[in-house]
Amino acid sequence: MKKVEPKDWIPLIKPYTKPHLSRSLRQVADTLLPLLLLFYLAHKALEVSLLLTLALDLLAALFLVRLFILQHDAGHGSFFPKKWMNDALGFFAGVLTLVPYHHWQLSHARHHATSGNLDKRGVGDIYTMTLEEYLKATPWQRLQYRLYRNPFVMFLLGPIYVFMLSYRLPLGYGSEKPSVRNSVALTNLFLVLLWVGLYLAFGLKTLLLVYLPIQYLAGMVGIFLFYVQHQFEDAYWEHDPRWEHLKAAMEGSTYLKLPKVLQWLTGNIGFHHIHHLAPKIPNYLLPKVQEEVDLVKVAPTVTLKDALKMAFADLHLHDEESRKLVGFKEARRRLRERERLASGGSGARP
Repeated sequence: MKKVEPKDWIPLIKPYTKPHLSRSLRQVADTLLPLLLLFYLAHKALEVSLLLTLALDLLAALFLVRLFILQHDAGHGSFFPKKWMNDALGFFAGVLTLVPYHHWQLSHARHHATSGNLDKRGVGDIYTMTLEEYLKATPWQRLQYRLYRNPFVMFLLGPIYVFMLSYRLPLGYGSEKPSVRNSVALTNLFLVLLWVGLYLAFGLKTLLLVYLPIQYLAGMVGIFLFYVQHQFEDAYWEHDPRWEHLKAAMEGSTYLKLPKVLQWLTGNIGFHHIHHLAPKIPNYLLPKVQEEVDLVKVAPTVTLKDALKMAFADLHLHDEESRKLVGFKEARRRLRERERLASGGSGARP
């Protein structure tokens, strides 16, 4: 991709960065109302069938993912024209999604500012080691990283750790800021009130078999979407000062082309390359940008089938020589070569 200066692409994108109040309010209604209805139907379904309850839980989880996308837009200031409206939606949506708004907002802004930057990894992203870092790591460090990147750990245990545990504490980036600590504490307070209210209104069974599965399934979908939109073989990684914002967006994020129903339920987050290029664009205008702006059509396009393969592919380490993601199999081969060289062997393949 040839170098394109901001002065060349910003005018193309700017017309799409103004939110429409009526469309935003409609999205709140067509997300929150079905979510509440599905929760109630899943509660009633407990009297009929556990399988029916779980099916309704899954559908409700997709609407919870959609609600998080609205919270996500609010965090970028792109959903409503007024800051106080974005902050209000972001906070109260965060109580439902388990994501403390201001805490997440800060780390996510850092993610946008550093995505694909090898010198600024580790905040708001799925941490990726370079191949050389992995080869130089201790056996214990390599084991930790392998466990972290294991898809069963990532997608099955990840939702519990990230959404149900880690977000309950003001840890990590920005944790020293009073606004972050207050955001976590206030979100937790409202969560306790919500849990008590649900228990009194619907009972413990509904908390365990409706509320918790919805949260867990939504977390799993959320982590999957985030993973496949940045973890692919040719994903852009670069050191400062060569790192470029436009390349990080167009070559470091995918266009996840989902079926229309899933595209709607996930709030158009599949247009992730456009979102990284210009996070001030509200989610409902992202498809219009994809259709009308040629600049954004260079991003790698993946289907849902492709994404499912990517989620389990052995692509976990950035090789700075080939400028591609490689896997643990390649790392083992390199380690064996280095061991042969260290022991006096040629290091060449037979």
